[in-house]
Amino acid sequence: MKKIPSRTCIGCGTQKSKTELIRIVKTQSGEIKLDKTGKLPGRGAYICDKSECLNLAIRSKKLEKTFETKIEESVYESLKNTINQGV
Repeated sequence: MKKIPSRTCIGCGTQKSKTELIRIVKTQSGEIKLDKTGKLPGRGAYICDKSECLNLAIRSKKLEKTFETKIEESVYESLKNTINQGV
């Protein structure tokens, strides 16, 4: 039986299986984007598919802390739109 890896949502802190969460990645070029495949190279962070979790992560600046960079408002808007559409 294969073990399913678990990850923690950076918004609410809930631990879930990797497949239940959305991966956000900072690529080697410094670009922040959604990783729908879960296989893009770079630093990754996981978040639930709920807008409340994204709002918590934005308010507490957890994405900026995780990726050690300033994140533009346009990136947050793009993430909000994607999550609201239901990835």
